[in-house]
Amino acid sequence: MTSLFDLTGKRALVTGGGRGLGLGMATGLAEAGAKVVIIGSSAAAEKSAQALREKGLDVTGLRGDLSDREGLSALFDQAVDLLGGGIDILLNNAGVQRRNHCEDFTLEDWDTVLNMNLTTVFILCQLAGRKMLAQGSGKIINMASMLSFFGGFTVPAYAASKGGVAQLTKALSNEWAERNIQVNAIAPGYMDTEMNTALVNDAGRNAEILGRIPAHRWGKPEGMKGLAVFLASSASDYITGAVIPVDGGYLAK
Repeated sequence: MTSLFDLTGKRALVTGGGRGLGLGMATGLAEAGAKVVIIGSSAAAEKSAQALREKGLDVTGLRGDLSDREGLSALFDQAVDLLGGGIDILLNNAGVQRRNHCEDFTLEDWDTVLNMNLTTVFILCQLAGRKMLAQGSGKIINMASMLSFFGGFTVPAYAASKGGVAQLTKALSNEWAERNIQVNAIAPGYMDTEMNTALVNDAGRNAEILGRIPAHRWGKPEGMKGLAVFLASSASDYITGAVIPVDGGYLAK
């Protein structure tokens, strides 16, 4: 049974893997045997990769601007070169957040969020998909959100982008499933990460959120490892087009 989840010899690219949920999932993939390249916009990608290498894991950090459409293809090629010339797993985790009331939300913030959270995801899926189609197999894991289901408050661009990620995941799956590429999305619940600091520190919203979570706690990055490994492994070969919540029961209540 354990061989179903073995990623030995697999090559994985994780965006936004230098901290938070991305680091948790990148660690899980590496612990399952994958060779991992982390791409991030800050030194955290390189520092986190170094820390994981010191634990004996095959992880390389690559610093680059994922929001730069013109340079994204070259950045992807650089990552694939570091992986040895191919890619078996793409995990699109990088994202940004901007908060403001809908009537005051600026187009600049809208464009920033939609570009990183949706357009970059599409471009990377397309780049990885072409290689996976050529080799006849592959796993793509996109990062959705609770806001793929709900509208949220003061985050219209983020909600729109994550709704888009859910639908993009299904669209890609419809075309690529018969060619042995599984495309799925993970929808994290309320996670205690840097992106959610504003919510954690808002006593009213924090209490409201915890009151809805049957597990009565915020999630942690290490809680993402299992599903990421599952979706990257042969154990999930007949699962595609799914948006799977990791939310402590939030959606069920």
